[in-house]
Amino acid sequence: MGKGTAKNLVGQPIFKQIVKIIPRDKFDALVIQCKSDRYYKTFFSWEQLISLLFGIFSRCDSMGEVCDGMRALAGKLNYLGLEESPAQSTAGDALRNRNEELFRLFYFALIAHFSPL
Repeated sequence: MGKGTAKNLVGQPIFKQIVKIIPRDKFDALVIQCKSDRYYKTFFSWEQLISLLFGIFSRCDSMGEVCDGMRALAGKLNYLGLEESPAQSTAGDALRNRNEELFRLFYFALIAHFSPL
């Protein structure tokens, strides 16, 4: 590899495949309905969902572990649609302050979406 060559992952990681089948349009409609991004400038609901899923699949026990794990991936987060790992304090604040209603409604929307399968 020469200088300036971007490092890309070969193939598609399983986590990207899972994120890809999530109906983003339904999630965005619920974000607007619940107004969950109203007071956030940098850490939006979609990024929180990706961070939470990353933590579940990585078996992390705390938000610090999630942020450190995502930070360790550095430039490879682009396959998830994230430019950088969230700051631990920002992610922690979102967990404490963002209303969980969005994620509850999205859970039931996913069940309705995938029930025919």
